[in-house]
Amino acid sequence: MSRGSESQSAAERAYSHIRGQILDGEHLPGTMLGEAALATEIGVSRTPVRVAMARLQDEGWIRIYPKRGAVVQGIDERTIAELADARYLLETTAVDRAPEALRQQLASRLDDLVSRQRSAFAEADIARFIELTLEFHRGFVEAGDSQVMLEMYSLLSDRHRFSLFMNSRHLIDRCDEIIAEHESLVAHLRSGDSAAFAAALQGHIAENAGPFHP
Repeated sequence: MSRGSESQSAAERAYSHIRGQILDGEHLPGTMLGEAALATEIGVSRTPVRVAMARLQDEGWIRIYPKRGAVVQGIDERTIAELADARYLLETTAVDRAPEALRQQLASRLDDLVSRQRSAFAEADIARFIELTLEFHRGFVEAGDSQVMLEMYSLLSDRHRFSLFMNSRHLIDRCDEIIAEHESLVAHLRSGDSAAFAAALQGHIAENAGPFHP
């Protein structure tokens, strides 16, 4: 491997590591990140960390202050609202267009995800619950059988993951209600009642999307 390829690989590793920590709530909004500490933690030099942090700043996850480090950014209320609107439109549109056979197939898979979500809550494993929730809501978009809609939904996944981790205390407090809401959404998917699904999803998103308080 050439030196350039090694540097690129190190930068990609640093980027994935830091980004993953931010999305999973390990670095809360307002946290100051330093190049030297991150380089030691990841096992790379400061140069790939600097490249990774520039990329994360371009994506809006951090703000770099020269000679001081970088501060992790949160998601403001406008972004939370826009995320909720975009998810609602994609999930409801997909379910409304879903063919019968695919609805029934996905409903059975989502039933299993709800059962696994219940177990994650029982074990106080919020990280696993969030992963299952992301997969669960993506399932509704899969029902629309549109690759373009799935690609659009994937663009929202990082912000959705971040908001769920930042809102994790609220999710734990609402665990029973969330499971009941998920069961209701699956029932509406199975029945083909897209109007009832849309109404249930609107309330569900409003209850769980934030604003959150780290």
